[in-house]
Amino acid sequence: MKKSKLFIFGIMLAAIVMFSCKGRNKLINSWKITTVEAKVPLSDSAKNVILKQGKLTFTEDGHVNGYLQSEITNGTYALTKGGKSLVIKDETGTPYPCESTITSDELILDSKEMKLTLKKI
Repeated sequence: MKKSKLFIFGIMLAAIVMFSCKGRNKLINSWKITTVEAKVPLSDSAKNVILKQGKLTFTEDGHVNGYLQSEITNGTYALTKGGKSLVIKDETGTPYPCESTITSDELILDSKEMKLTLKKI
């Protein structure tokens, strides 16, 4: 009886891991910012810098590098809620939470300050 309960628990754990990794696998890549929709006042020059330099690279080991509103050289990320919630932390630990939509070639990050559309590069 104990073995069958342990087996069922193992199957359930494997299913949870598979579903939680689904969105993460789509995220692992390099992405270029193509659209910036500001929700708070943002100067044209700041928007242009984000569009010109905006790029994020997500790795399998949970790290992220690139440029959002500033340079991220050794950041981390956590993707939760089945890929619908992404928190990027820069090297100082400052969190940038956002709702995320991930497809095979597009990433949409929607935060309080702005909505960013990124294309896979």
